Amino acid sequence: MLALLGFITIVLLFTAILTKKMSPLVALIAIPIAAALIGGFGMQTSKFIVSGVTSIAPVAGMFVFAILFFGIVTDAGMLDPIITRILRTVGSRPSRIVPGTALLALLIHLDGSGAVTFLITIPAMLPLYTRLGIDKRILACVASMAAGVNFLPWTGPMIRASAALHIPVSDIFTPLIPVQLVGLAFVFIASYLLGLKEEKRLGLSSGAAAG
Repeated sequence: MLALLGFITIVLLFTAILTKKMSPLVALIAIPIAAALIGGFGMQTSKFIVSGVTSIAPVAGMFVFAILFFGIVTDAGMLDPIITRILRTVGSRPSRIVPGTALLALLIHLDGSGAVTFLITIPAMLPLYTRLGIDKRILACVASMAAGVNFLPWTGPMIRASAALHIPVSDIFTPLIPVQLVGLAFVFIASYLLGLKEEKRLGLSSGAAAG
């Protein structure tokens, strides 16, 4: 019964947010409280709220700090030399441009924010993709893969897992380091192969640029 109530609560949350019937903040507060009351927990609901806030506060603080820190670093232009060097290095060969896109997205995603990753990576690389005629879906694919394989301790998935399992982030992250290394290798290999495929499709050879 409780499992069914939890499932219905999640469905209602997504429905209310996606249909814009409620703002995310209101939905995340009101719907779970209503579900707890319907489940017959009564005044215990307040204890659930306090317990939840207490358990997630440390990791939420770390997440906020990471966003603020890397946001300030980005706004101050400290990443600009790295971005410029990557763009200068990849040249006009898709087999370099696509892995360069993955590297750029990985660096930007250090703050754990997917939105920032796409807002910086895509505008920086899109003109190059457009000029050479590289399939823009590859840009979105590679940026998504790079963001998806990055699960550093302050990123969203790690924080959510820590809060749900009630264990420290370090206990989750440390055993996953080999998995992340394999994921990073996969991203760069896949990016290189996608770049080679685009070189063949565009008829580029010996680093020649598209006309």
